[in-house]
Amino acid sequence: MEGLMGFVRSPATTPIVRRSLFYASKSKKNSWLRAKLNAENDPLLQAATSAASLRFQEMHRPEPLFVDPYAGCLVHPDVQMDLKECTHQYCLVTKFIDDKLLSTVNHIDGLKQIVLLTDGMDTRPYRLNWPTSTVIFDISSERIFKKSAEKLQGVGAKVPRNCLFLHVPLESSDIQHSLYAKGFNGNQPSIWAIQGLPVMTLANFKEILLVASSLAMSGCLFLGELPAWLAETEIGTKPSTEKWTNKLFMSNGFRVDLVGYDEVAKSLGKEESPGEYKNILFVAEQLQFSDDQMETWRRELQRVEEEGDEEGFEEL
Repeated sequence: MEGLMGFVRSPATTPIVRRSLFYASKSKKNSWLRAKLNAENDPLLQAATSAASLRFQEMHRPEPLFVDPYAGCLVHPDVQMDLKECTHQYCLVTKFIDDKLLSTVNHIDGLKQIVLLTDGMDTRPYRLNWPTSTVIFDISSERIFKKSAEKLQGVGAKVPRNCLFLHVPLESSDIQHSLYAKGFNGNQPSIWAIQGLPVMTLANFKEILLVASSLAMSGCLFLGELPAWLAETEIGTKPSTEKWTNKLFMSNGFRVDLVGYDEVAKSLGKEESPGEYKNILFVAEQLQFSDDQMETWRRELQRVEEEGDEEGFEEL
């Protein structure tokens, strides 16, 4: 593990402080409300548990898309099994993201950085076969993550050997600074995936894009799904979703492609569940340099200019 940490370097520049993506009020009233949250009235916990339940049910299908051996410890013992023939879109997306992450990371030499924006119960760090020298950052609600971490530890869940798993609280006042503090390196490749992260407003997602745009190297991928209602907050019409998404991502240096859930189902030989699934599945590629790459270029240019000045002085 010490050898792996040797790959992780401090940022080249000091990050700009930004407000939390998931602001938690410091008032006594809201503190009391948070203290009263439990499994019955905590919406974040309920959403994360529901997702884990879908993974648990998928694992027990005759021909599952994936196997999540740890989902069982995250769900209620009396979870109702629904093994109908059609596959829930959430499971299709889970498989899609799994495959995309592994196929991409296995083509990266040296240090590999995975940034997962999750609901706090994502088991990918444990259940996927990550290659050596992979550092996984999980950005999620600290409250939910701690609950799930205790349960996962209780069943012996561990990340693959020579890999590192680090948590970054979603409530952090500055996500970018927190990632840097954990060892994220903007001069090394990274892959970003979002599934389950509680995005409350369009402004929240724009901040996420800004962080990814600042930290991800040119050519890095950002994939996953976001709530479809984000597009409707600005345009109000579904036919413009693709145009809206392109504008949003391009304004942050990403070229984006939307992926149809029916396309994913067909490629996997499955039939998706009927009914509207109100999310947008996307795969985006970073087109611009990260902040660290820009700083590296600036320093190199400065060095060349200084050497040129010295040579000119010697000629005189």
